[in-house]
Amino acid sequence: MRRTGTTRRGALTATGAIALGVTLAGCGVGDGGEGRENTTIADAQAAAAQVENTLRMTAARTSRSLLVQYDQVVKAHPKTEAGLAPLRDAVQAHTKALSPGEGGAPALSRPPAADAKAAVRELAAAERRTADAHTATLLKAPPELARLLASIAAAGAAHAYLLTELAKETSS
Repeated sequence: MRRTGTTRRGALTATGAIALGVTLAGCGVGDGGEGRENTTIADAQAAAAQVENTLRMTAARTSRSLLVQYDQVVKAHPKTEAGLAPLRDAVQAHTKALSPGEGGAPALSRPPAADAKAAVRELAAAERRTADAHTATLLKAPPELARLLASIAAAGAAHAYLLTELAKETSS
């Protein structure tokens, strides 16, 4: 009795024919598609660069805002300067790494707390918020920027811990 239906040889032949057809269909000759591909690639690269630039500027603005908070706390509570200086310098370096050519800092809407301990605690909370913002941004960022943001977010988390400890040691 002869078996009906698909045989192994028939299935392999059909698969090969389909693969060959797909391959040949992608190899158009002289249809002008090459110029469109280059334009499409250039457009995609320009769009990716624009997205990266926007993410970079947003992250830089967030870091600049944190830098202003450090400056305001040091100005309001000069006794905290020794403990805050290394962390502030790191935040300044992060800001510069995110936007080397852009300057200017946004003004804060409210001054730091009158109590030094409370001001340092507020700064720790601001570091946590900034680290969280950078972590959220890195999910949308291209690989190189994502690595930078991850590093900055990790440093921000460490700063938040150090500031929390510094707040415990700070006298009112």
